[in-house]
Amino acid sequence: MDARDLLVVVATVFTAATVAGAQVHHVVGEDRGWDPSTDVASWSSQRVFRVGDKLWFTYSTTHENLVELRNEKDFTSCDVSNPIKMYTDGLDTISLEGEGIRYFVSGNTESCKNGLKIPVKIQPKEKNMAQNVGSMAVADGPTLPSASTNLNGLSYLLVVGLSICLLGL
Repeated sequence: MDARDLLVVVATVFTAATVAGAQVHHVVGEDRGWDPSTDVASWSSQRVFRVGDKLWFTYSTTHENLVELRNEKDFTSCDVSNPIKMYTDGLDTISLEGEGIRYFVSGNTESCKNGLKIPVKIQPKEKNMAQNVGSMAVADGPTLPSASTNLNGLSYLLVVGLSICLLGL
């Protein structure tokens, strides 16, 4: 087994351990983030959210913010007058701690009415996650929309560092 094969094995083991022992991180809107140009409804419809997962919202604070609403009625009408919480950091992490539906919308009413909103239906944790590691995907970490940080490179460096530690180099 050469060094490249070992690196692939270490990366696979690291990913499996991360998925089996931790939550899934969902980067809302992926590369485009929480932005009016992102089809977040389509993005969210392709995901399963479970207790213990985390949502990462990235957005430009000059144009957007994030509001969690109490119910479907406020969500549908984009009524942000009585929110559970308002987020304004531009990089917000939200833990999904219980089953049920949570409602997230843009605090910019026009953006909300144009579709920048998602209901998140949170399902129970899987009973035997270790058996499902092969079928699960781990999302890359988020970046701020204007940042040029490449977290894939950071992940690569982490895997290389782990490889060096395992090899004792």
